[in-house]
Amino acid sequence: MSDMTESPATPAAPSLTAPPLPRRMACWLYEGMLLFGVVFIAGYLFSALTQTRHALDNRHMQQAFLFIVFGIYFVWFWSKGQTLAMKTWHIRVVDRQGAPITQARALLRYVLSWLWFLPPLAAGGIFNLPAGELTVITIGWVLVWALLARFHPQRQFLHDALAGTHLVHHQPPEPPGRRKLWNL
Repeated sequence: MSDMTESPATPAAPSLTAPPLPRRMACWLYEGMLLFGVVFIAGYLFSALTQTRHALDNRHMQQAFLFIVFGIYFVWFWSKGQTLAMKTWHIRVVDRQGAPITQARALLRYVLSWLWFLPPLAAGGIFNLPAGELTVITIGWVLVWALLARFHPQRQFLHDALAGTHLVHHQPPEPPGRRKLWNL
């Protein structure tokens, strides 16, 4: 007879190897679509509070406000483990040991993640590039930045390596008693 008092299995530490690059980039694009809602609400709130009547009035102040709003959004969700887009794509952000990240580490990751956009935006400002050229340069920079992850031993992005964080695959456990109708 088997012993009925067996201790529950301890969950294994997550593998610190990153999910495939196409899945991470799909998550990144989905996150961008979800941020439209955040931008809309934050922009409406900013315009209402500052009585801005024209889109270009207070532009720099609104950009700073959105930077702070995005920071709050990402730091909050990353310190909980994942954003909605990451949850959809079964991706989780953890520290080097596989534990959830702190708010301080999430803030560091947020600031370092702007390396995806700051160099092309700075070049656009310095050289006064038109919007079309700036778009091409930004897309090119993002592609190069993403492909650089292939050279990291665990396939992590540079900002994750610098922040001491890892994107990992996270499959949530099945709720007890739930039956699968089909296997895909």
